[in-house]
Amino acid sequence: MAQKAIREYDAKSILARHWDKYFPEFTYSYETVLIQNGAELNEAADSKSWLKEKALVAKPDMLFGKRGKNGLVLFRDSKPGDVSLDKASSWIDEKGGEKQEVFFSFDGDEPKGDASIDFLTHFIVEPFTPHDQSEEYYISATCVGDDDVLYMSAEGGMEVEEGWDEKVTEVAFPITATEEEIAKKIEANIPADVKAEDKENFAKFAIGFFKAYRELNFAYLEINPFVLQGNKVELLDMVAKLDDTAGFMMAEEWGDVEFPTSFGMEEKSPEVLAIEEADAKTGASLKLTLLKPEARIWTMVAGGGASVVYADTIADMAGIEDLANYGEYSGGPTTGETKFYAETIFDLMTRHEDPRGKILIIGGAIANFTDVAKTFTGIIQAFENYAGKLKAHNTKIFVRRGGPNYEKGLKDIKEAADRLGLDIEVYGPETHVTDIVRMALEK
Repeated sequence: MAQKAIREYDAKSILARHWDKYFPEFTYSYETVLIQNGAELNEAADSKSWLKEKALVAKPDMLFGKRGKNGLVLFRDSKPGDVSLDKASSWIDEKGGEKQEVFFSFDGDEPKGDASIDFLTHFIVEPFTPHDQSEEYYISATCVGDDDVLYMSAEGGMEVEEGWDEKVTEVAFPITATEEEIAKKIEANIPADVKAEDKENFAKFAIGFFKAYRELNFAYLEINPFVLQGNKVELLDMVAKLDDTAGFMMAEEWGDVEFPTSFGMEEKSPEVLAIEEADAKTGASLKLTLLKPEARIWTMVAGGGASVVYADTIADMAGIEDLANYGEYSGGPTTGETKFYAETIFDLMTRHEDPRGKILIIGGAIANFTDVAKTFTGIIQAFENYAGKLKAHNTKIFVRRGGPNYEKGLKDIKEAADRLGLDIEVYGPETHVTDIVRMALEK
């Protein structure tokens, strides 16, 4: 399972889209906007009258927690719940106008470790929900080993992590558990300190929550806290990660969701974003991380495990400074998908010159079901479009692959490279999986 974090706004939007299916007995107002500055908030108020009529809450939506402890939640001016549209707009412009220090860990209210410093670029704005502390609850779900685990607590908010073992009830379910078994087990394990008048509704909400977590392919889903007032539910704070390997079949269910870069992290390049978009549309796996685009050794490795092995071998033999990228193409990609992936690599690797020339490692172990000849056809098509640039950068290509149809694949890629005048050496499964790294560096 590949986990990718999403914004709080998107997590709430996904649940809201399917609310009636999973929570038919509850109401949820779903009044929320995602904006980047005060002007956008004021513009949104033209179509969303509640922004002018209700007290507001504003906070960054950039994949980091502890926003309250970092002083980055606006919900009060002189008292809780009196933040106006103008106040929220000016606060967002103030916080977004200069870089902010954000701490990810706290000991009580004291920050621990070093702060991450960056600009705040996205904010979520919602109505303030008047409620008592006793109406706040906690719930989350994730995968642990072979089980899905549901976590429930009668105490929601920032302090739930302190005294976790005493405050939180954990309920594990095997992947084979039926809906009936899940419902019975949840009902039997509602935390004892949930208010008596809320127990039945808490159980109903938890059952729907866990079903949504599974069926909508969340890898992690947390609401901390949610407010339960009879049959009315408000989701005050959410954290979510999606299983992006399911993206190709969940496009309609998820909607137009994005996988943003976390606060303080370098923005992804257009090429990496393009590979991520292609990966989300296929049942195969296409992954790319740029480490040092000007480096001389580039890899196009089939399989996640093989990618780790090749990266470690290159780092050990040549040094990490010479490794340009990390990633994989696997899971039976089509010829077209492989061609797109290869052309992205070739385009990136021919942007910077190196007096020593460039090395391209097309490696992999022995495939179980991926048709090697089919994927190599995609690489050959990319060779034909980039042969001139590859030769101009004095690129030496080393191939090692095994698996279904590998003999034809190796023969085809060797003949095509020779025809195009590319410097290539091709090996099959008789050669140790990483020997081509040694060969490349020796030459």
